[in-house]
Amino acid sequence: MKHFIKNIIERECIKASVDQTIAEVANILAKNSIGALPILDKNGDICGIVSERDIVKNLGNPDVNIATDKIAKIMTKSIISAPITVSSSELMEIMTVNKIRHVIIMNKDALQGIVSIGDVVKRLLEKLEGEAEQLRSFINS
Repeated sequence: MKHFIKNIIERECIKASVDQTIAEVANILAKNSIGALPILDKNGDICGIVSERDIVKNLGNPDVNIATDKIAKIMTKSIISAPITVSSSELMEIMTVNKIRHVIIMNKDALQGIVSIGDVVKRLLEKLEGEAEQLRSFINS
């Protein structure tokens, strides 16, 4: 497992239940300053993902009551995930190809965490800075 993914897995994965209302999930996102979270079914298995965009898109929807409707009504059920062996470059490709900002990290069928585009960009910048430092060191030696 790559160091980057190990760090993602070690931090708390904030989740919500399929039984929670849209308003409750919006509060979780706001309270934790995050953009998306996995949604778990009654058995604790991942059954969807919801992002702040999903909520915002439904604010004016007359068929959705933010205060009383369950998050299952607006969550994305088709989950794009990656194994714990994925690299930051592979995650960037997954996000770019699928036009998404969050990828669920799984180990077989078990949820391990969630990675944001911000996490990936930060890691790729760290790698580039390390390579630049190595080049400077080589040139100066």
